[in-house]
Amino acid sequence: MIQTRKKKIINDPVYGFVNIPSELIYDLIQHPWFQRLRRISQLGLSSMVYPGANHNRFSHALGAMHLMSTAMEALRTKGHKIPKEDREAAMMAILLHDIGHGPFSHALEHSILHGVHHEDLSLLMMEKLNEQFDGVLKKAIKIFTNTYKVPFFHQLVSSQLDMDRLDYLQRDCFFTGVIEGSIGTDRIIRMLDIVDNQIVVEEKGIYSIENFLTARRLMYWQVYLHKTAVAAEEVLVQLIRRARDLQDQGVSLMATPALSLFLREQVRLKDFVNDDQYLDNYTALDDSDIFASVKWWRNHEDRVISTLSNMLLNRDVYKIKFSDTPFTQQEIDQVKTLLVEKGYQEEELPYFCVTGVVSNAAYVPYSESINIKRKDGSVVDIAQASDLPNVEALSKIVKKYYLCYPKIISL
Repeated sequence: MIQTRKKKIINDPVYGFVNIPSELIYDLIQHPWFQRLRRISQLGLSSMVYPGANHNRFSHALGAMHLMSTAMEALRTKGHKIPKEDREAAMMAILLHDIGHGPFSHALEHSILHGVHHEDLSLLMMEKLNEQFDGVLKKAIKIFTNTYKVPFFHQLVSSQLDMDRLDYLQRDCFFTGVIEGSIGTDRIIRMLDIVDNQIVVEEKGIYSIENFLTARRLMYWQVYLHKTAVAAEEVLVQLIRRARDLQDQGVSLMATPALSLFLREQVRLKDFVNDDQYLDNYTALDDSDIFASVKWWRNHEDRVISTLSNMLLNRDVYKIKFSDTPFTQQEIDQVKTLLVEKGYQEEELPYFCVTGVVSNAAYVPYSESINIKRKDGSVVDIAQASDLPNVEALSKIVKKYYLCYPKIISL
């Protein structure tokens, strides 16, 4: 990070030099809660598939902030008056949108906590930061929660064409090397406009949006839902599940102090609100807590947790089968029978025969559409404006069911 007296600059591998526009935003970036994002993997365990995918939530948040700044400037050049205070609030909202993520991002979102979405914690942490910074985040919080009087700001933070998605697609494409995920970020931003306080895309940008949606679909199958990444994250989920079960049984289990609390207790959102110890521990929790604990568990006397730990550390993850339909009980029982034949105990089977489902939806028009502004001034949904049938096809939610089991058996 390069610092001068009046200007702070960060050299980002995706965009080059990124300016930090104000002292306030710089102070937020320097806050320990935001610095923690350096230790939260952007892509969970995808580095087991793509060795270069070791980037973190910290760089993603800065990248999204940079794109927000670029979008604000692009809209201003088209005659839209955006006050400096609104621009800064929008940049703070996107900067902090992921601050509530836990270890390995989405991989453990439903394992470490009980029914708490990372956005719930992002909002809670923003409210706490607002107290620490004497109320300067009020407008940013309204933008984040979509309660600000000007709705297009929230669209730039969270929608089907927001700065979050534009950055993570471009960034994840860069670090994984999956070129199919490449999108025309600059062109998309320059094609943005505002009609009736809503974000629209100029008609000449329609092909860039089509490419964006296609890239998103491809990145889900090739990166985010890659079979090895899904299998590795399922090993991690079962590891945490086993650790919880052992704690409930009174078995001694070494873990970092921050992780121990969340293994002992089923922590809900109300607990964070009512007792500061939970947020204090959560903001001390990151990827390193998980791996440090797993390295202890690999030699534990409990065979389940030691086996799973070694599987994760040695990248000897589950074998995984995908299907367009749910696996039948007969297929699941077949796996369990083969595991028993290999010496697995009946009570161990739930950790080594695992089913689940993943879904891929590149575009969900009934949620919040991407609108195209035609040359005659009319506004229509991208699916109507496009002359390519694939946009409508991309609206289809595709589900795949999976069955995981150790590689020691074959079907």
